[in-house]
This record gives sequence, C-alpha cells and structure tokens, in this order.
Amino acid sequence: MLVKATRSALPRTGVAALLAGLNTPGEIQLPNGTVVPVGNGEPIYRVIFRSEQALRTPMTEMGVGRAYLAGDIEVEGDFGALFNARQNLREKVPLRQKFQFLYDFIRTSTKMNAEAIVDHYGLDDGFYLTFLDTRFRFYTQGLFQRPNDTLEEASEHKMETMFAALDLKPGMRLLDIGGGWGGVTQYCGSRGVHVTTLTLAPNGARYVQRVIEKDNLPGQVFLQDFLDHVPEEPYDHVVILGVIEHIPNYRRFARKMWDVLKPGGRMYLDGSAAVEKFAVSAFTRDYIWRGTHTFMTLQDVLAEFLYHGFVVLDVANETRDYELTMLEWAKRWGERNYRVFRLFLWGGTHAFKTNSLQAYHVVAERTSSPGPRPSIPRRLRQFLGNLR
Repeated sequence: MLVKATRSALPRTGVAALLAGLNTPGEIQLPNGTVVPVGNGEPIYRVIFRSEQALRTPMTEMGVGRAYLAGDIEVEGDFGALFNARQNLREKVPLRQKFQFLYDFIRTSTKMNAEAIVDHYGLDDGFYLTFLDTRFRFYTQGLFQRPNDTLEEASEHKMETMFAALDLKPGMRLLDIGGGWGGVTQYCGSRGVHVTTLTLAPNGARYVQRVIEKDNLPGQVFLQDFLDHVPEEPYDHVVILGVIEHIPNYRRFARKMWDVLKPGGRMYLDGSAAVEKFAVSAFTRDYIWRGTHTFMTLQDVLAEFLYHGFVVLDVANETRDYELTMLEWAKRWGERNYRVFRLFLWGGTHAFKTNSLQAYHVVAERTSSPGPRPSIPRRLRQFLGNLR
C-alpha cells in the first residue's frame, strides 16, 4: 500500500524539486514507495524515482533524458504534461559534442551523411510503421484542415497541396529527395507522374522499389545523395519533404537545386525550423540525430534561393500541423517501443506547441538566370558595409 506524504518529503534540489513546482496536477513516487501529490486537482501523471540518486538527477535535458533511458525514472499517465517543466531545465552542451559537430560539419560528405541517416532510419520498417500514417507513411508533418482530421487525412491533404503547388501533370518527371517509404511515388505515380526517388537509407530504397513494383508505377529509386546526383536531363519539378534538416549547407543545396531543374521548374520543400541555426539540444544530438542535423533556418534558406536564381512563390507556416502530427505519432506509440523515441515524440510535440520549433513549406521556381551567387569574400564585404 502506497503512503501519502507532503512536499516536505522531497529533496530541495534535483528534478524531484523541479517537478514539485509545477502547476500541472500529478504525483511523485519516492524510492521508498511514498507518494507526494503536486499541483492542484486530480493527478494526470505519476513520476516514479527508483533510487535516491535518481531524485537528485541534474536539472539538464541530458541528465533527465539519460536517467529516463536508464530506467532510473519511470513515468505513468500523461507523459506529455511533464514537458511543461522543460523551460526550467538548463541546456548544457558538452564540449566534446561541440568539437564533434564542428568536425562533422567541416568534413561533410556523402559517406558521413549516409552514416547519420542509417543511424536514425536503419531500424526495420516495422519500427516506424507502428506510428506513421497508414496511407502514405510520411515522416514529416501532415496538413490538418480540421483539428479532428485523422493522420491519414492530413497526409492526403499534404499531397493534394504539393501536387497543386507544383502543377503536376501526367508524363512529368519529378525528383523526390529522401523518399521515405514511397508516399510521393505512390500518390504522384498513380496519377501518371514519373518519380525518381533518392535516398541514403537502404531499407527505404527497397521499400520504395516494392511500392513501384506492386502497382507498376512510373518511377525509379537510387541509393544516392542529392548533392551527388547528376540527372540525364533536368527535372520538371522537385519535392523535398523533411530532408533540409540534414543539409545545413544551404548555399551548396540551392546551387545544386538550380542545376537539376528546368527553367520554370518548381521546388516544394518542407521541414522543421528554428529561429537560430544549429540550435539543437545536446540530448537530441547524442540520441536522435547525429551528424550535422540542424533545424532549418527559414531566413537563410530563402536568401540562398534568391541568390541562386529562384523566385519564391509561397511560404506557409505549418507549425501547428507539425504539433498535431507529432501528437498523433506519440499517441500511436506503444509502451513496448523504445524509450528514446517516446522522449523524441512527446518532446517534439511540446516544442511545436510552445513555438520553440516551427515548421514551414516553401515553393520556389527556377528562373533562367543563375542569380548573383555572391562569394564568401563578397558576402563579407556586404556585411561590413551594412554595419552602422
């Protein structure tokens, strides 16, 4: 039988003390089995500390994350409600992580990109398909026209929006960068559009190939980095969904995009975004996205496309859509699955809800002019010239 106690039973430091200050009603269970109510109202969660050491877990994202992964801290009930305490955690990025990211950024290569992608996506398809939408299997935000849309309906709306924005027609050639589990190939291929898919994930390439063969769709798939791709002829249009986060060199990316598109060809891009580039937590870099992953900085992406001969046709804020998408993923996530992804999905839901992260889609069209394409020295001169 569990014994109830007051907050005075909690230590004055550590995560337990932090939780005690939350307004969200819940319970803290101490290692001896004593339960301490926190907040006001009917408890919607219980945090269970397995040891005295767990009670004094450092108040950093990395400290709390590691304690949870190790099983020193357990959570029952509404897991997402606990992320209201996130703003009170300190973000302490280890020095070795800073050096590792700098090293990876300098040596960015196809091999390193492939290693980072396989590290995240290398799990079997069944791992992801337990929580992604069942219609197109997108690992990026759906578009919710109504709050009560299903995840499958939101994915359908996403395809409808993309198809219309690119003005796709039967017989056109579309490049899909980072094809995931073949959703773009399935939707566009069934409408007569030839889709060439690029991916760095071997299991993803096999899955997309099966999608093509199953319905005899017009398309092909290559296990290849976009920055290394040289088409026989330019494409009519390009779609890149949730991949820009893995391509932090926007200058090189924009230049390559101009090369693979016909004049008048359009690009439909979407991704998760942050106000500051490289603003990724230490926990995320160690456990979720290794390599040079960084959330998109919209202002920098738009600048490079304007520098490289594109006109921007549309920019849409989809932050709320990504929040709802990750919420649905988190709800579909079973307790039998990995702890790290439980943190990732609920943490992402909270980040989009509080605007710590945003999401956008961008539609840009290639012109016949390559644009000014300023060099690094020229950009530096412009920067210095603009100083007041």
